Parts: sequence; structure tokens; C-alpha cells
Amino acid sequence: MPETSNRWLRAKTMVWGSKTQGDFIRLRRSGLLPTTPRVRFRTVTAQLTLIARLKRAMPEVSKFLTVGAVAYVVDVGLFNLLRFAGEGAVLAEKPITAKAISTVAAILVAYFGNRTWTYGDRAGHHFSKELVLFFVVNGVAMLLSLGCLALSHYVLGFDSALADNISANIVGIGLGTLFRFFMYRRFVFVH
Repeated sequence: MPETSNRWLRAKTMVWGSKTQGDFIRLRRSGLLPTTPRVRFRTVTAQLTLIARLKRAMPEVSKFLTVGAVAYVVDVGLFNLLRFAGEGAVLAEKPITAKAISTVAAILVAYFGNRTWTYGDRAGHHFSKELVLFFVVNGVAMLLSLGCLALSHYVLGFDSALADNISANIVGIGLGTLFRFFMYRRFVFVH
């Protein structure tokens, strides 16, 4: 077998774990491996590695999103309860305060859900260090959400219930969720 074919077989073996010639030929025919090995060797290896990494991350992503959905319901529900519940709403004229209180409640729900279920298999840091890191990351994410709400409500003048919910609970929480996922994996719940 020529040297280029051996390189392809080694690349395929790294990703798929099999050295059979039939598997290699099937991969090539399916379009996962190009027919000209020297041209796209690194590109295909990177693509196959990325696919394998995404498949490994899916259970973690699913758990993270499930815990996030529960925390989201707590956040949105409490925000709307504090801000718009009846005639004498507790914080009817204070959207930032209402959002801060609802976000802290959601952060507590998210911490216990992520610590016990999403990242329960990771030893990580000492409990107190992990808790501090978690609250620092969530504090920054909360500032993203509060910033979106303040910009919409006070700067742009969109002060309706719908505008407050869109800016704080869709845009702000969306940005915060992306930030949290990458920071949790990198700094908070480490292996």
C-alpha cells in the first residue's frame, strides 16, 4: 500500500478506531474521505474529529439546556410576578430590581441542577472555590441581561411588558446562556 494510503488509514483509525480496508473504502465512497489524499488530509481529519467531539458533547449539552430551561422558567416567572402581578405589583416601577431578584433565584436553581446532574461526574474544584466561580460567571451573565433591559427600558424608551420581556428574557438570557456554557466548562466545573 502506498504511503499516502497509509496516512489516510491512520487518519481514519484515529477517528473511527478500525483498520479494516473495507471500512476505509466505505468511508471514501460515502464522501467522508476525498479520493485525493494529499490535498485534503488535514481538513478531513479535522472535520471527522469535530464530528466526534460534537457527538461526545451532546449529552452534556442536553443536560445543560434542561437545567437552563428550569432556571429560565423560574427567572421569567418570578420577574413577571414581581413586575406585573395585579394592581399592586411589588416592583411594578423597578424593572432592574425585579430582574436582579429573579435572576439570583434562577442562579441558585441552575447551580444545584448543574452541580448535581449536568456536571455531577466532575470532581472539579473545592466546593467553596467552585461556588465563588459559579457566582462570578453568573454575575457577569446577569449584567448582560440587566444591560439589555436597561438599554431597552431607559435608553431606547421601550417600557411595555412585552419589550421588557424580550430585552431581558430573550436577548439578555440568550447572551448569558452562551457565555455561561463556555465558562462553566472552562473554569467552573472542570475535570
